[in-house]
Amino acid sequence: MERQLKLSDSAIIDLLGGTNKVAKICKVASTAVTQWRKNGIPAERFMFLGARIEQESHGLVTRQDLFPNNYFLIWPELLKSNAFGLQKDIDEE
Repeated sequence: MERQLKLSDSAIIDLLGGTNKVAKICKVASTAVTQWRKNGIPAERFMFLGARIEQESHGLVTRQDLFPNNYFLIWPELLKSNAFGLQKDIDEE
């Protein structure tokens, strides 16, 4: 999974309240989150944290920013509906 956002994993963990808070959110040991600071947040945990990142950044970092190519597959509620059905909220190339 390629990320488009230029925040470091350590900055994301800090945004979410620090090592202990992220460990509690993800129900893992704080030592695991410490390793994420060094080795990167695992993809499945990053997806799990996507909505929380959006909330804690007060919308400055959205799930669409985090996952521009597939956010609509992970969070279908973010799709806009129109007269023809559902449509992605990004320009088609």
